[in-house]
Amino acid sequence: MRYRCAVLDEYQNVALALADWSTVSDEIEITVFNQPFASAAEARSRLEGFDIVCAMRERTPFRRDTLAALPDLKLLITTGAHNNSIDLQAAAERGVTVCGTGSFGTPTTGITFGLILTLTRHIGFEHARLKAGAPTGAPWQATLGDDLEGLTLGIVGLGKLGQRSATVAKAFGMDVIAWSQNLTPARAQAAGARYVGKEQLFRQADIVTIHLQLSDRTRGIVGAAELAAMKPTAYLVNTARGPIVDEPALVAALRERRIAGAGLDVFATEPLPKDHPLRALDNVVITPHLGYVTRQNYRRYFVDMVEDIRAYLDGAPIRVIPAR
Repeated sequence: MRYRCAVLDEYQNVALALADWSTVSDEIEITVFNQPFASAAEARSRLEGFDIVCAMRERTPFRRDTLAALPDLKLLITTGAHNNSIDLQAAAERGVTVCGTGSFGTPTTGITFGLILTLTRHIGFEHARLKAGAPTGAPWQATLGDDLEGLTLGIVGLGKLGQRSATVAKAFGMDVIAWSQNLTPARAQAAGARYVGKEQLFRQADIVTIHLQLSDRTRGIVGAAELAAMKPTAYLVNTARGPIVDEPALVAALRERRIAGAGLDVFATEPLPKDHPLRALDNVVITPHLGYVTRQNYRRYFVDMVEDIRAYLDGAPIRVIPAR
């Protein structure tokens, strides 16, 4: 029997090049989907008849109704060890094995500080000016940036990524404060940060960076009140998940210049619609969810996916994610 295998949301068309699929190619027929599905209905229609699905992060959700519409699905693999967009209980009830992969390092940290430096030193703006032919005389330098040294970084969520951000911030000479729902002063201190309350963090920070997982508790946790507490000179950076921030409230704060700007790698709807207001604002830097998109991370993802498939075909699945 030859299994039909779908590789989803492979926007950059690199999956087949970054791993050796020859160990499974005799037993599976691979179809790569380079474009996102427009809806859950389209996903169900296009994936009908596939036995194996390789999903990239949460780009395509697999809720109960989608799983019910895919009776041939036997193996669902997600990049990473967790995926909140997969209904694990529904998968278990339907006999679908769900497996994960490893990951490489903490690549989101680089995007976080890339956004911070772009906001504070206007790198993207000045780059665009020079590329467009800015004169060699005045205004040779059009902006006046801010050094990170001495500024206060407020970290919302001090897990693995938040801790790495704290380490990098300290290297820049920043004062680091932190808050999350479960954080304690002792844990904050151990990570090189000072624990403060939520309101205090948003009032004191020159830059707020978000490093929470999306859940029912964190959805919309940064809303109008938190944005209103921020200094008019402060920046918000979100490289976690879009819905953690109340997007309409953020757009309003940016339009009215109540905060200096924002750096966003994640959005409530991805890919970001062409007519989205964030595309038109001059005080926001946006990137297309690049946090985990590195060659090293992708190589780990796809190599592990092939291993997951091989193990399943051999009757001994690995990296199985159990229903909670």
